[in-house]
Amino acid sequence: MGNATAGFILLGLFNHTRAHLVLFVLVLTVALNSVVGNALLLLLIQQDRRLHTPMYFLLSQLSLMDLMLVSTTVPPMAAGYLTGKKSISTAGCGFQIFFFLTLGGGECFLLAAMSYDRYVAICYPLRYPVLMSWQLCLRLTLGSWFLGAADGAMQAAATMSFQFCNRNEIDHFFCEAPVLLHLACGNTSAFEFVMYICCVLMLLVPFSLILTSYGLILATVLRMRSIEARKKAFATCASHLAVVGLFYGAAIFIYMRPTSSRSANHDKVVSAFYTIATPMLNPLIYSLRNSEVKGSLRKCVARCAALTSRDTLVCLDFSSRTKRKDIQ
Repeated sequence: MGNATAGFILLGLFNHTRAHLVLFVLVLTVALNSVVGNALLLLLIQQDRRLHTPMYFLLSQLSLMDLMLVSTTVPPMAAGYLTGKKSISTAGCGFQIFFFLTLGGGECFLLAAMSYDRYVAICYPLRYPVLMSWQLCLRLTLGSWFLGAADGAMQAAATMSFQFCNRNEIDHFFCEAPVLLHLACGNTSAFEFVMYICCVLMLLVPFSLILTSYGLILATVLRMRSIEARKKAFATCASHLAVVGLFYGAAIFIYMRPTSSRSANHDKVVSAFYTIATPMLNPLIYSLRNSEVKGSLRKCVARCAALTSRDTLVCLDFSSRTKRKDIQ
C-alpha cells in the first residue's frame, strides 16, 4: 500500500516554555559532550599506534556508531525547535528510520563482540592473539554493520509501506518505527509480530551473549589471588554492564512493549536517553577511564601545547624582526 501523506510533522521533545528551554539547552550540552567525547576517542585510537589492537578497534567502531547516532537525531530536532519548521518528508522519515536502526542494531552486536573480546583477554590471555585475531575482529565488525543495516532496511521499508490516512503528526522528536505504527490506519498486527521477532534476534540474543561472557569473566575474577586485580576487574565489569544494561533496557522498553501500553511521553524520554545520554557515557566508561587511553590523551595534549608554544615563539620572533626593520 502507498503512503497517503506527503510528509510528516514531528511534534518534538520540548514546548516553547522557559522550563523546556532549559531542558533543551541541557540536551544540547549532553549531545555536544557525546560528539566531542566520541570524536576525541576516534582521534586518539587513530593517532596512537599503541592503541591499534582489536579491543580499541572495536571501541573506535562503537564511538563511530554513537557519533552517527547522535548526528541522526539531535540536529533535526534542534533545527525544528529553533526554526519552528518541524516537517519531514516521507523519504526523509524512511531514511531516518533506516539509519537509526542500522546504528542501534549494529551497536547491539558490537557490544556482544566487545564482551567476547574482554572474555578472551581475561579468561585466556595467553591465547588472545589466536582467539581474537584481526581477521575475526574485522568479521565481527562487518557482521555488526551488516546485520544492523539489514534490520534497518527491512523495518524502514515495511513501516513506510503502510497507509497513514493523512494522519501526519508524529508525537516524537524523530521518526521511529513503533511510533509511526500508531498513525497507520491498516492492520499492523502481522508487522508488529515480525518486529517482535526481529527484536528478539537483535536485542535478546546479543544481550544473552553479553551476560554469558561477563558471567564467565566474573567466575574467573573470583578465582584471582590478587585482591587488587580482583577489585579492578570487578569495577571494570560493573561499569561495562551498567552501560550495557542502560542501552539494552531502554531499547527493549521501546521495541518489545505491547502497543496498547505505550505512552508518547514515556517513549520520547526513553528514546532521548538511549540515543543521546548513553553515547556520552560510552567514552567515559569504556575508554577515558583506561590508563592507556589517558596516557595517549596526555601525550596528545603535550604535543598540541608544544606546537602552540612553538607557533607563539615564531610569531614573537617575526614581530620583533619587523619592529627592528621599521626602526632602521
